[in-house]
Order: sequence, then C-alpha cells, then structure tokens
Amino acid sequence: MRHGKKFNHLGRKKGHREAMLSNMAASLLTHKRIFTTTAKAKALRVYVEPLITKSKDNTTHSRRVVFGYLQSKDAVNELFTTIAPKVADRPGGYTRILKTHNRLGDNADMCMMELVDFNEAMLEAKSSKAKAKSGSKRTRRGKKADKPSDDVVATQSTPVVEDAVVVEEITTAPEETPAKEETPKKEAKAESAEKKPVAKKKAPAKKAAPKKEDKKDEK
Repeated sequence: MRHGKKFNHLGRKKGHREAMLSNMAASLLTHKRIFTTTAKAKALRVYVEPLITKSKDNTTHSRRVVFGYLQSKDAVNELFTTIAPKVADRPGGYTRILKTHNRLGDNADMCMMELVDFNEAMLEAKSSKAKAKSGSKRTRRGKKADKPSDDVVATQSTPVVEDAVVVEEITTAPEETPAKEETPKKEAKAESAEKKPVAKKKAPAKKAAPKKEDKKDEK
C-alpha cells in the first residue's frame, strides 16, 4: 500500500527517480535554466531549493551534504561561488516555472524552469515598474509642484527684474501728464484768493459813513 505517499513518482522506481532529479538539478545550477515537462519541473523544485538554501552556509560540511545529492563537483562549485551570493537576501522561491507548449508526441505540458535571480530582462522590467509606481502615488489632494532646481531659478530670476523695470516706466508716465494739468488750476485758485480780500476791505468802508451821520444828528 502507498498510504501517505503524495509526491509524484514520475513513473519510475526510487533509484531511477533520484538519479534523474540529481542530473536535472546539476544541469539547472550549471546552465541557470532547463526545458522539461511541468510534472518533472515541480518535482525538481522540491528537490533543488533546499540545496540552494544549504549553500548560503559556505562550509565544508555544507559542500559535502550538497555533493551527496548532486554528485557533480562543477555544479557544487557553481552553486557555492556564483549562485549563493546572489540569492543571499532571498528567503526562498529561487526557481520559476514558465509553461511553453504541449509536446507533439504525447501532448505533455512543457515548460521552462529557471533561477529567478539570473533572468536580467525580467529584473530590469520589475525595477522600472517599481520606479514608476513610487513616482506616481495616488492621493486625494492635488499633485504638488516640484521645487525648481538652482539652474531653473537662475534663469527665471532675470526676466522678473526686467518686468519690474517695465512696470516702473509705465507708472511714471501717467504722473507727468497730471502735473502739467495742475498748473492752470493753481493759477486760477491764486487769482480767486487775491480777489476775495479786496472785497472784504471795501465792505467796512461803506458802513462807516452812516455812523458819522448819526453822531452829527445827535449834536
């Protein structure tokens, strides 16, 4: 009975299955990607990812344990020298499975299995998307205008001064015209001021005559 044996046997005995996974893991670590069926890729992911985690501890014991599974000195050396430093910050998920097509002979699902940190095209695409998202954040408020750089401020400072000079010229021009118009008004006011005191002097002269006549009558 096979109770509790939920892994995929892949239609092989134990020895054949382990030898096949060992060869596939060595090929994946050496070439960074392989093409195989989806069922074998899922079984290989469970087999190779613990070995990659083991390679983060670069000791003689770890190398001997990994060599017991891979049986390839070149694959072990590539794992500890090239792959381990690049996946040091990744907590897991070192591989990626991308389905491609169905095989013509038996219509089996085919896929490409690769190491995540060695696909430079996808890494550049993710970094560009991350920059775009960080630059445009959705907020309820309006977008604040970016502060101008020193070069922009320097270029904008000169036209401001020119505008100020032009404004001064415009303001001084209308001030000259009312100055010329005010001169006849001042002359008219001066003439009216001269005429008023003359009228005040003549008024008491006329009233003094009847007072003298009254005094003569009393005598």
